[in-house]
Amino acid sequence: MSRLLSRRHLAAARRSAPLACVSRWLHTPSFATVSPQEISGSSPAEVQNFVQGSWTASANWNWIVDPLNGEKFIKVAEVQGTEIKPFVESLFKCPKHGLHNPLKAPERYLMYGDISSKAAHMLGQPAVSDFFAKLIQRVSPKSYQQALAEVQVSQKFLENFCGDQVRFLARSFAVPGNHLGQRSNGYRWPYGPVAIITPFNFPLEIPLLQVMGALYMGNKPVLKVDSKVSVVMEQMLRLLHDCGLPAEDMDFINSDGITMNKLLLEANPKMTLFTGSSRVAEKLAADLNGRIKLEDAGFDWKILGPDVQEVDYIAWVCDQDAYACSGQKCSAQSVLFMHKNWSSSGLLEKMKKLSERRKLEDLTIGPVLTVTTEAMTEHMNNLLKIPGSKVLFGGEPLENHSIPKIYGALKPTAVFVPLEEILKSGNFELVTKEIFGPFQVVTEYSEDQLELVLEACERMNAHLTAAVVSNDPLFLQDVLGRSVNGTTYAGIRARTTGAPQNHWFGPAGDPRGAGIGTPEAIKLVWSCHREIIYDIGPVPKNWALPSPT
Repeated sequence: MSRLLSRRHLAAARRSAPLACVSRWLHTPSFATVSPQEISGSSPAEVQNFVQGSWTASANWNWIVDPLNGEKFIKVAEVQGTEIKPFVESLFKCPKHGLHNPLKAPERYLMYGDISSKAAHMLGQPAVSDFFAKLIQRVSPKSYQQALAEVQVSQKFLENFCGDQVRFLARSFAVPGNHLGQRSNGYRWPYGPVAIITPFNFPLEIPLLQVMGALYMGNKPVLKVDSKVSVVMEQMLRLLHDCGLPAEDMDFINSDGITMNKLLLEANPKMTLFTGSSRVAEKLAADLNGRIKLEDAGFDWKILGPDVQEVDYIAWVCDQDAYACSGQKCSAQSVLFMHKNWSSSGLLEKMKKLSERRKLEDLTIGPVLTVTTEAMTEHMNNLLKIPGSKVLFGGEPLENHSIPKIYGALKPTAVFVPLEEILKSGNFELVTKEIFGPFQVVTEYSEDQLELVLEACERMNAHLTAAVVSNDPLFLQDVLGRSVNGTTYAGIRARTTGAPQNHWFGPAGDPRGAGIGTPEAIKLVWSCHREIIYDIGPVPKNWALPSPT
C-alpha cells in the first residue's frame, strides 16, 4: 500500500509536467544504469563509487529509504575509513600545478569546451532532461517544474562554457616592466587536488556546476554528494564520460561524514568547496586550516518597502520563496519584514490562500529531509512563547501520508513575531534559527522602525540572499547601502530564491565565501593568482658591478 501511495504521488506530479515529457516516462537514456520510475524496494537502485578511472563498490551498503513511504529503495556503496587509500592515492597523483594551466597542456581548455558542448546537447534532449527531473523527484521530492528547472539551469550553464569559453576563464594579463625584456604576467592558476562536498537539496545543479568549474580551471576533484541523493550525480558522471570526460580527471565517493573527514585530512586537498550546514562548515574550516570555500546556511530576509503595489504578484513570489521545494533552499525566504502600509493590502490573506494550494499529491509540498515534524513543531511552539507572537497559517503536520518519521511533514507555516521582541536578547537567536523546511517568520515595521529592521539584518550571521521589494529609489539606496547579502534582489519583482546560471550566487561578508555559476565564481573558487615576472634582458652594455647595498 505504501509503495502504491508513493507512486500515486509521483504520478500526480508527472501530470503537471508538459505532455511532451509525459510520453517519455518509460524511456531510459543509453548512459543510464537506473530507471527512476522502476526504483522500489523490490527493484532497488545501486550507487557505486568512481576512483582512478574505474567504477567500484564497497564492503558496506547503506540503504536509503524512500522519502515518500519509508521503503528501502536505493543502496549506496559507502566507502569505509579503511577503504579510502585509492582515493588518497588518486589525489596524490595530481600535482599542485594541476592537470592543466596556462603554461601546461593548454589544449585541455579546448577539450573541456568540447565536453561542455556535448553534455549541454545531451542534457537538452527532452528524454534526458526528463530522466534527470524524474530522478531528482525520486530522491528529493519537489514539483516537476522545480526539478526540471534544476536540470535546465545545469544545461544552460554547460552551454555557457562551450567552445573557447573555458580558456577565456584563464585569461591572463601583462604589465610592462621597468626596462627592456621585463614584464609581469598575471595568471589564473589551479590548486591541483581539490575536494567538493555538496548537499541533498539540489542533487544535480550544485555538484555539477562546482565539478565543472573545478575541472575547467585544471583541478582534479574528488566529489562527495549527500548519499540520500548521490544517485543523481552518479548518473550525470556516466553522461559526462560518454561526452569525453577523461576517466582519470575526477573521483566520486560515497561515504559518511566521518570517513570523508578522514579522507580530507589524509589526502590534504589544496582547496575544498563545502556547501551545507554552518556547523559542519566551521568544523571543516578548522580541520583544513582555512583551505576552504563555503556556501553554508542562509537565514534570508525580505523587506517590503513603503510603496504598496502588485499585491497579487508579491504574494505569489513570497509563497514561492518560502515554500517551493518545501522550503529546502538555502535561499528560501526565512523572515519577511513588512512595512505597515501592506497591512491593509490583504497580502497575508493572499499568502495563506496560496500556501493552501500546495499538495503532497503534486509534490508542491513534501518531505523535509533534514528536520523532523517534531523539531519544526517544537521550534514553532518556542516562538509562540514570545509575547505578541501568533500563527498566521499552517503550523500543523501534513495529513494522509506515508512519509517516514525520520523526515519532516509540515504544512506551509508562517509565524508572526513583533519586531521589538525579535531584537531582544535570547529571542533573536531563536527567531533567526534556520529551519530548513516550509517555515517563515513574519513581522511588521513602521516608517520610524527601519533602523530596527536594518539592525536585525546586521546582527544576522548568514548573508546569502536577500530581497528589497520596492521601486522607491531612495528606499532601495538606503537599504542596499547598509546591508551585505551576497545575492540581493532589488525592485518590485525582487525575490530571495533563484540560482540561475546567468548571475553570481553566493554569500558575502566572509572571505571564505564561495560563488557558483558564473566566470567570476569559477575563477574565485577554483583558481588562485600567480604572477610570473619575465626578465630576459639584455643586460645593459655598460653595466658594471655596483657597490653592495
